[in-house]
Amino acid sequence: MTRGYPTLEAQAQEIADDWCRLLDASGRPYPFLHPAWHTVWSQIFPAPTGDDRFLLTVRDGSRLLLVAPLERRGTRLTLAGDHEICDYMDIVAAPDADAAAWHRLLDALAAIPWQELVLWGLPEDSLTRQILPRLAAARGWSVEDALEAVCPRVALPASWEEYLASLSKKDRHELRRKLRRFQAAGATLRVETLTQPDAVRAGLDDFIRLHTASRQDKREFMTPQMETFFRAMAVALAGYGLVRLAFVELDGVRVAGLLAFDAGEELLLYNSGYDPALAHASVGIVSKALLLREAIAEGRRWFDFLRGAEPYKYDLGGRDYEVHTLTVRRATADGEPVE
Repeated sequence: MTRGYPTLEAQAQEIADDWCRLLDASGRPYPFLHPAWHTVWSQIFPAPTGDDRFLLTVRDGSRLLLVAPLERRGTRLTLAGDHEICDYMDIVAAPDADAAAWHRLLDALAAIPWQELVLWGLPEDSLTRQILPRLAAARGWSVEDALEAVCPRVALPASWEEYLASLSKKDRHELRRKLRRFQAAGATLRVETLTQPDAVRAGLDDFIRLHTASRQDKREFMTPQMETFFRAMAVALAGYGLVRLAFVELDGVRVAGLLAFDAGEELLLYNSGYDPALAHASVGIVSKALLLREAIAEGRRWFDFLRGAEPYKYDLGGRDYEVHTLTVRRATADGEPVE
């Protein structure tokens, strides 16, 4: 059965368990696609007046196969989310969802009044990107696929030494030099990682302090409303074991904070901050390298810096992973695109 829900927030909570199981099975357990993320986001950033946020789902009996969180504004339909805080978006899909399941989702979409459907934030190897264009074209809908952004990420080897060897000679030399200089700034160096909800809740005070202290643009980003979202989102996702709030300590003092997400074989670095008094010791890039070293020790396959082509990401071995937008325009009865 295919269903359309009246509000995203209420129905995300209603099907949360099934949605979580589907997200785990999808092989892409990104936090931006999690029901807890959507619930918190909709509570703190409610839909503008006149907009609708809702879910379309497809099931096979009781088993959930597809979840599409959507927002409609006038004649435009998009994946529900915010470009400022969501690095990836997608229709959450079971790997074995067949063409019939996708057709049922398109049937539900066809029953909704819209002219343009914008599926943004799609990872380059997204099932949506592989399957939907062909099925939409068969209905006479036009589909445009455009590069939206890049998320540099590092393919992690089995050991830190192998990782260092994978860097260029210049980047390897620079990283080792910065690590030595940073370690010389204090007598003891420690990385502490918080994962439990209560610990994450308590640690967010220091994280937000370091985040807003490190750069002007980060202070401007962290409005009171955004801070409320960060605190609620991090604690909610920590309840599902998805948060890694890491601090780098020098002589027992937290000098850098990094908010990362556990996505199975991937660690996603979402945001960070540091004490500007240690900028001369490259605390920003060193703290990220130390978190990357932790990811290698945990046996992860990927370290994702998420959106943005900042040079430091490539200095640490990042390679571009593309994010795409599919723009679908539906056809009139005679097959011409709707203007």
